[in-house]
Amino acid sequence: MTVQTQTKRTVAAIVNSVETLEGAGFLVRRPFPKINFSEFDPFLLLDELGPVNLKPGEAKGAPDHPHRGFETVSYVLDGRLEHKDSEGHAGLLNQGDVQWMTAGAGVVHSEMPESEFTRTGGRLHGIQLWVNLPQCDKMIPPRYQEIPATQIPLAQTEDGSVTVRVIAGEALGAKAVIETRTPIIYLHFTLRPGATIIQSVPKEYNAFAYVLEGFGLFGTQQERGDDGQMVIFAQDGDSVAITNPANAQKNLDLLLIAGVPLNEPVVRYGPFVMNTEAEIMQAIEDYRNGRMGRIHA
Repeated sequence: MTVQTQTKRTVAAIVNSVETLEGAGFLVRRPFPKINFSEFDPFLLLDELGPVNLKPGEAKGAPDHPHRGFETVSYVLDGRLEHKDSEGHAGLLNQGDVQWMTAGAGVVHSEMPESEFTRTGGRLHGIQLWVNLPQCDKMIPPRYQEIPATQIPLAQTEDGSVTVRVIAGEALGAKAVIETRTPIIYLHFTLRPGATIIQSVPKEYNAFAYVLEGFGLFGTQQERGDDGQMVIFAQDGDSVAITNPANAQKNLDLLLIAGVPLNEPVVRYGPFVMNTEAEIMQAIEDYRNGRMGRIHA
């Protein structure tokens, strides 16, 4: 019997985030897209909102805006967000909740701090990931998957030194409840000082880690990745190794995200991501002519 051993990946690059204003004027940290780094197939964008402690009335969100041709994944770590869309869908995202929205052929939606949270203020922290759709799925009907925190699988190592919330994919024996159009891994790991995790990631997947808090040692070289940095792994193995040093003063909190690259042309214009310029022009025309609908009060 042949026993297969996993090969650990090396680190290909460390990417710093840039700060930018989004929506009605809230600040996000963004490792991509930015100058000279527009996408990480099949991913189009990663934004970290906060963490920020807001005074009463300070919270801002993203008023009505369209999307076509990709998926948005909103993950609330702290605070409360309300959303509405042109399909008549509305809901509330609380701490730990995830919304996986497949925009497909097009939807107009808004994402705003919940009214009572806006009135009282508080800590707000969230992540938004954009996942590209393959050409065959660009114009499918819009779809939502809203997963409350209580339904997101949580697992840990036997000694409790590593915990993971499994948003997409599998880790530590737990499997996600979310369905993805293409194979995706989206894991939220927390490592205590001195802990190490070796996570399987198929060799064909593009993979990166994003550090939310603390710092860690990544890949076979044990390269350091700090808060707000994106660690890109090379496609030279079928697992990734992550360590929180024993002398660390706090837990290492990070996202491990990976997916099968689409290897298709990407043409993007703001909230539209298609395969050709003509499809972008059609998306703009459809939005201007109200074919993506509008949000009713």
